[in-house]
Amino acid sequence: MTPLPLAMLPAVHLVLGILLAVWTLMFLVRIVLTWYPQIDLKAGMWPLVAWPTEPLLSATRRLVAPIGGVDVTPVIWVGLLSLLRELLVGQQGLLSQVMLHAAAATA
Repeated sequence: MTPLPLAMLPAVHLVLGILLAVWTLMFLVRIVLTWYPQIDLKAGMWPLVAWPTEPLLSATRRLVAPIGGVDVTPVIWVGLLSLLRELLVGQQGLLSQVMLHAAAATA
């Protein structure tokens, strides 16, 4: 019998992987939207992308100025989220390794 936290680990692994992938996809959309500054982020479906990303982008913009007039903060967040996803739920990630060792211990 496995303890409850270890039993929940596959579900946490899956949900965290999906959330980080969706968040990364939203920042990728924000990268494309920087090419079209005339798009209103408050109209249509764009608030679905702007609402979860803008707080992080606005905080990062205070630290990183635009380079050549281009906002690079979405690129920074794609890199950070990709790194975090790999460290936590990637093939050699922390949660993946804990799941692997827990499965080996119960076998």
